[in-house]
Amino acid sequence: MNLGTSEVITILGTISFAMSGTFSAMQKRLDPFGILIIAFVTAIGGGTVRDLLLGDTPVAWMRDIQTCLIILFTSIGAILFKTQVKKFKVTLFLFDSLGLGLFTVLGLQKGINFGLAPGICIALGTITGCFGGIIRDTLLNTIPLIFRKEIYATVCIAGGLLYYLLAFLKVDLTLIKLIVIAFIFVLRIIVVKYKLTLPKLVY
Repeated sequence: MNLGTSEVITILGTISFAMSGTFSAMQKRLDPFGILIIAFVTAIGGGTVRDLLLGDTPVAWMRDIQTCLIILFTSIGAILFKTQVKKFKVTLFLFDSLGLGLFTVLGLQKGINFGLAPGICIALGTITGCFGGIIRDTLLNTIPLIFRKEIYATVCIAGGLLYYLLAFLKVDLTLIKLIVIAFIFVLRIIVVKYKLTLPKLVY
């Protein structure tokens, strides 16, 4: 079976966020069933919200059993090999950052396919990238990253703006996707490493 760029991005994004959800749940010492649930909502949460907003139902994961199987096997694999992963926090961060880039591009592209305005497409990309993490953190009784001082959604927005800049410059579409994914991934690492934050509003 020949997979297109979007299909590969979907698979990699699903794996990344399933791993992110699994490691978050293991940090909270959930049982295996709880871990699977958190992995599932992390991987499909953003895409589900996006599809519901677009009226594209049944939502993507309900039309393709492959997505559910990828999440299931990814989560089980992470549980089985957890002893090989010594630093959950670092692993969670890397998979979360990669998933953020992959799913932001997916959301952007879907908005474009629906013929929506650039601002709306960037919003859809941000929703696709962020909302799985919001649902994950809420279920784990943690303040979602997007609501903390750490820059999170802003990275998605910056990636969306770069996407349209490269499209305006007529860069090849596949190359645009790869550049934007790498940009979001690297920018998020830089933001966290140097503790960059948005300015606080003082009242």
